[in-house]
Parts: sequence; structure tokens; C-alpha cells
Amino acid sequence: MAASLIASPDELARHPDWRIFDCRHDLFRPNLGEEQFAKAHIPGARFAHMERDLSGPKDGCGGRHPLPDAPRFAAWLGEQGLKPGDRVVCYDANNGTMAARLWWMLRWIGHENVALLDGGLAQWASEDRPVTAEVASFAPTEYPCRVREAMTVGAAWVEHRLAKGGVQLLDARAPARFRGEQEPIDPVAGRIPGARNRFCGENLDDEGRFKTGEQLRAEFAPLLHGETREVLHYCGSGVAACHNIFAMELAGLAGSRLYPGSWSEWIADPRRPREKG
Repeated sequence: MAASLIASPDELARHPDWRIFDCRHDLFRPNLGEEQFAKAHIPGARFAHMERDLSGPKDGCGGRHPLPDAPRFAAWLGEQGLKPGDRVVCYDANNGTMAARLWWMLRWIGHENVALLDGGLAQWASEDRPVTAEVASFAPTEYPCRVREAMTVGAAWVEHRLAKGGVQLLDARAPARFRGEQEPIDPVAGRIPGARNRFCGENLDDEGRFKTGEQLRAEFAPLLHGETREVLHYCGSGVAACHNIFAMELAGLAGSRLYPGSWSEWIADPRRPREKG
């Protein structure tokens, strides 16, 4: 199973029937990814906009990137012409942080046959592979909505389990943000009490590709205690956390869950506990 989670540029080039999604996104320039896509992208790709397609409406308490309504997301997949049996490959500019969000969401909606392009568009381009400005056309489909609710937890669930004990929280943000020393995006710095830090960038090697499953398993092991279903992932807004879920799956550590609202939702209620240091 682990091998199917990663697609190399060579594998992608040899399978023109695979469906491709470009997930490039800049948190500070939300339209940049789409502008870049319009200029050049991997042939056959369709664009998935983080704010418009991979997030729901912001209501002030669900975080910066709340999950969209599942039927709405399924309808969007149908508009892209996706079929349940399609092999899907997601990519972003390089490290897969944004692409992992769509990877996770496809699994959440019931689409298992999905992978990340190792090294993203940067690796594709470094191998002098073709790009195009032409947007591929696909006939619309009726994509089934088979959402897997057990893959997520909400803020109330996290609060309850923190009080009860036993839950394991992994924070995917950079160490300085985890410690509360810096916070360039959200209005409050810090972390959820009891969380441990696994910066998602540590899932990659020096060349920007994913480490092997064996390496990842050895690195995640000291952070985990028993059943992976008791492991909850969060970050600033439920995007980078998907990268850690992907890495754990690659390591054969399946079953952990996402807290989609993450830190940006957690701090919306001042009574929720926080810590620094």
C-alpha cells in the first residue's frame, strides 16, 4: 500500500490516463497558485484552489480553512470529471504540503486511489518534462458522496479528550510557532496543551522528496504511544497537518485523525487552554 501513496515524475509521465490536480497555494497571496497554473502546469492537470475548492465558508469560529460541506466537495469533484475508479495524483510547487490537503480530502470522501507527486512541480521541471497553459477538458460526472466521518474530530471532542487524558496531539507547524515564539499568521501564539511537535518539513529528505517509510516510522515512533487512532493531527488551519498524516501512512502507521479547525479555530474561544515554551 505504501508504494501507491507516492508517484514519481516518470510514473506520471507513463500514465496519461491518470487524473492530475495542481494544488499550488501561497497563504499570503491566495491567488498566486491559480495565476501560476494559468501560465504553466503539468499537462492534463486541473486546478484545486485552497480557498475556493478545498475549504468551506469561514464563519469566524471554524478556523482559516474549514472543511467544505462533503456533498459540495463531491459535486466539485464531479465538475472536474472525476470518477471513483480514477487514479489521482496531486502536486504543488514542491514539498507536498498543499497537495496533501487534497490527498486527505479525497480519502475523506472515499477515494482511496490517490497519491502525491514526489518533489512536486519543482521535481517535474528539474527533469525537463513538459508543461502547458492549456486546461484539460473532462465530461462532468456524478461523484458519489461517501464521507468517512471517523477521519476527523471537532474542537469539543479535543477539549473533552484533553480533560479525560490519553489523546496524543501532533502539531505540524514549525518549531518556533509550536513554542509560541513566532506567529506570522494567527492572532495568538502558542499551542494546544500537551501537544508534541512534528514539523511537516521533517518528512522530506535534503532533496525535497519524502523519506522512506522505514525512516519515517523510526522518526514518528518516539512521538507515539500505542494505538494510532488516538493520534490527532493539527497545525494552523488543517492543511500542513495532512502532510503528517500522509507521512504516517507512508510509514505504515495508519488510522490517525485530523482536527481540521486546528490552532486558528482553537484560539477563537478564549476559554480554551493554551501553552507556550
